[in-house]
Amino acid sequence: MTEARPPFPPYDLATARQKVQAAEDAWNTRDPARVAAAYTPDSQWRNRDVHFTGRPAIIEFLTAKWEREQDYALRKALWAFHENRIAVRFQYEWHDTAGQWWRSYGNELWEFAPNGLMSRREASINDHAIDESERRITGPRPESERGLDIPIW
Repeated sequence: MTEARPPFPPYDLATARQKVQAAEDAWNTRDPARVAAAYTPDSQWRNRDVHFTGRPAIIEFLTAKWEREQDYALRKALWAFHENRIAVRFQYEWHDTAGQWWRSYGNELWEFAPNGLMSRREASINDHAIDESERRITGPRPESERGLDIPIW
């Protein structure tokens, strides 16, 4: 059985947006195995200053991430696309075990294999401490907000 995850490259505006929303939806489940299934078995990652390859490493990384980043909720926005590449910007909010809330801002560069699985992900992320009263992302994006951009700060 061959793995495939439509839509397939090359991407147009509609299919690039579809890929971005699908990624947001998957990451908001906080299910490492579900997220990892969207990547090639040998997918290469750079997340901040950490580099690794392959689905087992993705699952290990995401498991630790969501143990540390509690009540994680994410928004992604399409930035650009060309052929088999998509660039996104994102924000997510979470709190640590001490109860401090954070908003993390970042950019990702994605490269896809012909079967629609992501073969490369590079993420640059900065964290900003916020008060719980400043939260604006409280869970998965409601259907009524799909397609809306996210604020810069």
